[in-house]
Amino acid sequence: MATTARKSNELAPLRAPLIAGGGTALLFAAGVGLIALFGDPAGRPPLARGELGTLPQPELRAEIEHQPEDAHARPVRFAGEDTSGPDDSHEDEISLAGVTDGFDPPQPSHGSDPADAEARHAAAANPYALTPAPISGLTEDGPSGPLPVIGPDGQRPDSAYARPFHVDPEAPIIAVIIGGMGLNRAVTEEAIDTLPPEVSLSFAPYSRDLQTWVDRARAAGHEVLIEMPMEPYDYPNNDPGPHTLLADATETENARRLAWVMSQTTGYFAVMNYLGARFSTAGAPFESTLRRIEDRGVAFIHDGNGRRAAIEQAGYNAGARFTVADRILDEDPSPRSIDERLLTLEALALQNGSALGSGFAYPATVEEVADWARSLESRGYVLAPASAVLARRNGQDGGETATHTADAGGHH
Repeated sequence: MATTARKSNELAPLRAPLIAGGGTALLFAAGVGLIALFGDPAGRPPLARGELGTLPQPELRAEIEHQPEDAHARPVRFAGEDTSGPDDSHEDEISLAGVTDGFDPPQPSHGSDPADAEARHAAAANPYALTPAPISGLTEDGPSGPLPVIGPDGQRPDSAYARPFHVDPEAPIIAVIIGGMGLNRAVTEEAIDTLPPEVSLSFAPYSRDLQTWVDRARAAGHEVLIEMPMEPYDYPNNDPGPHTLLADATETENARRLAWVMSQTTGYFAVMNYLGARFSTAGAPFESTLRRIEDRGVAFIHDGNGRRAAIEQAGYNAGARFTVADRILDEDPSPRSIDERLLTLEALALQNGSALGSGFAYPATVEEVADWARSLESRGYVLAPASAVLARRNGQDGGETATHTADAGGHH
């Protein structure tokens, strides 16, 4: 008994810290649970890594954006590829979903559902934000979703959804369009978040969560385009996807495919080609397509890859509001080559008053354009949305994009 009592007395000093430590652990666990449920007492929200959620506070973004160094090196999936493969549906989604999106998953209403209120609120809070889409009176129901239409008062979607732009008509303006948006989550986010709002973004119609991406781009100030897959010369070995417009298809079939493309989202001011070297030189099929686009009050911009004279002639014949990019920035996607093409745009802007470049959603393209744009104004140029170059080439005063008054003969 004496020995037992002695051991008990010897262990007493050890039990106290153990008991205290156990109590502290229980209190810490309870505190973590409360923060997870109700948020940080300092006002920071709980982190949700597995689903789309609210945008974290700036001080938390550095903690949770642990993208691997090769995240931007993931292959960009081109239109027509299967975007539901295991690499996209698991690894890419889990690593980025809920971290930097800041928007709820898209609704099947193509942006018209009140559930999109968070995106609309973000747009209202951003001084660069464009009017949320769709704008009343500028859509009608189509077989695959809402289609753009000229409003009852004559308002055109290409004017309503363009980024407003006012500049001295003598100032040399340069516009850049980055295409392939929506196919690669990381590159699309970087383009929306880091490029100046004057840079226009063109989205693939096959993109997952397309309306959410378009809403987010417009909330950041970028005007957007939708890409129309068109037949290349090496089709079907090079297949732009199941809704590709074909030179030998019937007019009814191409009209159906065009309607599908144009109904995948709302808020775009122009249609842009995706590939299409053969279709754009097919004469009547291409002209008929441009005429249908024009009838809906939407502009057409070609990326410049193909026979420019044939593309322009089709646009004239169709009476379409269109233009063609002067240079493709990243045929060679090396930083040095992209930088040289951007310098060429500057020379063309001095010579012609405007210049338009097109690029693809390569990480190097986004990075080089962002770096180039930072010092553009100091060199005497004005960075403009693509719609402003389109407007100037259509004879509109000073590049103003609020109205459309040009006729077919004013294209360049």
